[in-house]
Parts: sequence; structure tokens; C-alpha cells
Amino acid sequence: MSERAGGRPTGARVASGGHGASGRHGGASRSPEGMWPPVSRRRKAGNLVFWLLCALALALVIAPTLWLAVDIIGKAVGNWQWNVLVTRTDQLQGGLLQPLLGTLVIASGAILIASIVSILTGMYLSEYATGPLRSVLRGAYEVLAGIPSIVLGLVGYVTLVVGLHWGYGLLPAVLVLSVLAIPYITKATESSLAQVPTSYREGADALGLPPSWTMRRIVLKSAVPGIVTGVLIATAIIIGETAPLIYTSNFSDVNPSLAHVTHLAVPSLPYMVYYFSFLAQPIKHANILSADAALVLLVFVLVLILLGRVIVAWSRRHAE
Repeated sequence: MSERAGGRPTGARVASGGHGASGRHGGASRSPEGMWPPVSRRRKAGNLVFWLLCALALALVIAPTLWLAVDIIGKAVGNWQWNVLVTRTDQLQGGLLQPLLGTLVIASGAILIASIVSILTGMYLSEYATGPLRSVLRGAYEVLAGIPSIVLGLVGYVTLVVGLHWGYGLLPAVLVLSVLAIPYITKATESSLAQVPTSYREGADALGLPPSWTMRRIVLKSAVPGIVTGVLIATAIIIGETAPLIYTSNFSDVNPSLAHVTHLAVPSLPYMVYYFSFLAQPIKHANILSADAALVLLVFVLVLILLGRVIVAWSRRHAE
């Protein structure tokens, strides 16, 4: 048997190496083909239970939504007429023209005010606020998001309708709904700005660009898709709110007027769904108008949500 310079036989070296390899891999029980051993029945059962629970949770979320949509469509489609969109409401008769206009005016005014306040707040929180102030402001709008809409409506009634003697009108409804939308747009703005790469800001600083120019032309431009999505989601949320409108705008059959933003009740589709329903009115035509108003609101919400998803998909495609 030949030996190397160290005096150790070559065969012993091979045997020793083989023994070490077996010692290292002794804990791994692979099959001769190099595959992992079969999964135990217990793990398969646990995996099956996990996926069944996931499917059940998904069903609990989707089932009420589908049930609501099918119920609304089933009640409205049978008596639907397109001219109801351009026919004036006359007491408990007519069409949806004034409530449709009122909903568009209220939602537009509320989103305009909420967007201005929320985008500026989100920019401040993301770019300038530091220390405890940031935590306080962030906690404030998160708490605001958790307040029920009927509570905000009651506060608006006490402070605006009664306290300031504005009466029912367009301005109280717009202000209350704008407060309701502020947390959602603020969160979307702050999150969108936080996702802008830091290298954009550092590159602008290296080039000597003013911080305000960097914010307007680089950072804010990159965050626009996320901000727009937040605005659309907030619009979809407030456009169907009924409780604040009960306390602030009430209902009438007159056209909304920007010349009379107070002391003039404004019709809206959410209030019409409630006030014209079979629970409040025994008149068949009023119940049909209630179902039609619910269908129009459902279409509005679906269009806004789909538009938001399209904007997100477009922004991701162009970011790659």
C-alpha cells in the first residue's frame, strides 16, 4: 500500500473521507434517487385545513357583497327605464334627476376640499414632519378614520345646521363628507410619497435643485398614481354615505344651487334610497325609484373602484 508524504495511507484517507461524508449527511433521510421523503399525512391534513379556512374566509367576504349586488340588480332591472336619469323628481313620483345632480355636486365639493387638505397633510407627514409631531398627526387621522359616519353627521348637525344656523343645505353636507374622506386620501398620499425611491431626492440634492422644485416635479409626480387611486377610493366611500346626509342636507325636489349653499335642502341618491324605500313609503313608484337610485350608486362605486385598479396597473406597467 502506497503512502503520501504525511505518512498516511491513501486508502485510509478515502475511507476517512467517506466516513466523514456519511456523518455529515446522516441526518438527511433522502431516498436513493435524491428526492425528499414523502410528506406525512398529518402535514397534508394541516395544509388542507389551512386552505379550507382561507376559502371560507374569502367566501365570508365575497358572499355578502354578491348577495347585495344581486338583490339590488334584481329589484331595479325589472322596472328600469333610461329616462329616469333625466326625469325630474316630483314629490314621490318622477325620476332621479335632482338627486343625481345633488349627489354629483356634494361628492365633487367634498372631494375637492378633502383632496387639498389631505394631499398637503400627506406631503407634510412624509417629507417634513419629524419626532412626536408626526406620530400625533398620524394618530389623529387614523382615529378620525375610525369614527362612524353617523357620529360625524350628528356633530355636523349640532355645529353647522343648528349651532351656526346654516340649516339644511349643500355646505354642511360638503364639509361633513370632506372630513369623512380626509383620512383615506391622507394615508394614500403619505404611502405613495414614501414609496418614491430616496435616490430621486438625493440626485436632485446633488444637482442643487431647490427642495420645493424637487417635490413638485419629481417626488410628487412619481406619487400621482397612488394619490389619484386614494382619491377615487375616498369618492367611492363617501358617495354612498347616507347617515351624514340625513343630518346635513335632508331631501327636497329642487335642483341644487351654488347660490344657496345653506337654508336649502339638497336631494341626493343615498337619502333617496332610504326615504323612498318600502320601509318608509308604501307607494310602489317610490319603492321603484329607491331601487333605481341604489342601482345607480352601485354602478358609480364599481366604476370608481375599477378605474382605481386600472390606474394602479398602468402605473406599475410604466414603472417597470
